[in-house]
Amino acid sequence: MVRVMNNSNLENIAKLMVAPSKGILAADESTGTIKKRLDSIGVDSNEKNRRTYREMLFTAPEIEKYISAVILFDETLRQDSSSGKKFTKILEEKNIIPGIKVDKGTWPCPGFNEYPITQGLDLLKQRCDEYYELGAKFTKWRAVIKIINSFTPNEVIEANALALALYASTAQESGLVPIVEPEVLMDGNHEIDTCQKVTETTLRIVFDKLNQFNVNLNAIVLKPNMIVPGSDSDQDINYSEVADKTLYILSACVPKSVPGVAFLSGGQTEIQATENLNYMNQSTNLPWEVTFSYGRALQQTALNKWGGKDSNIFNSQKAFIHRAKMNSLAHEGKYISDLET
Repeated sequence: MVRVMNNSNLENIAKLMVAPSKGILAADESTGTIKKRLDSIGVDSNEKNRRTYREMLFTAPEIEKYISAVILFDETLRQDSSSGKKFTKILEEKNIIPGIKVDKGTWPCPGFNEYPITQGLDLLKQRCDEYYELGAKFTKWRAVIKIINSFTPNEVIEANALALALYASTAQESGLVPIVEPEVLMDGNHEIDTCQKVTETTLRIVFDKLNQFNVNLNAIVLKPNMIVPGSDSDQDINYSEVADKTLYILSACVPKSVPGVAFLSGGQTEIQATENLNYMNQSTNLPWEVTFSYGRALQQTALNKWGGKDSNIFNSQKAFIHRAKMNSLAHEGKYISDLET
């Protein structure tokens, strides 16, 4: 299908996705990933349980006060809720924008097999056109940048950035706002300066490729990692250092035309992800909205409280909304840890 791209509409959607005091819920776990989540609480990963869990999140009271958009997985985009209503309809009735993950996961990068590259460009235009017809307003593609022994080859970054640019251009041609997600993984024992160096290189190359493929930067949302040490590092870093280093890289690499930066949590704890976001938003005169697009950092406590039991849904929704509210406050730089008690 050939669709005339409406830049104004795409730009408006992108701005709404990063609206003040709101953020994006990442509920696009693949079938394999959601199985791991449900296995952790002793719940079978079948279609009914996956639907129940996600319906519990999407129908949480007052979700619309804190969540602007939800990233869905293919199964969820097509699913009906227990009431027979499409999940996309439930979200839209709350003025929450539905979107869809369109990448197909990673495989070893040819020539650099220890490093991953994201797949999914085959038939991407057809999938994007279909998702548009199914009600999606935006898409997401995750590029995984791995650090091994404090090193990532530029060739691997270039390959992943090229795929991101081709994806983003395709999504916009289909009338969808692309979330551009270049994630430098926390996995490893590297120190924070290594993360900073690789992230800076990655973002510079990504925006170079986006420009080469005529992506409208006013109509994207950037979803990067924060600058943090590797998960196996014993380096002790405070929240203000994470904020300072992350904002330095954003200022050096991200054009002011980009409407918003919605961080991934990337293995941080719920509190760490909130605190780091809050410290960044205590800076003044940022040229973009700086918000969240969290999965586990919004859902983990709620998942544990649910445990697969209908009788726990109220308390699980309460925990989810609390976490969403804390990150909403962090988007405004108004979070305080005393609110956690």
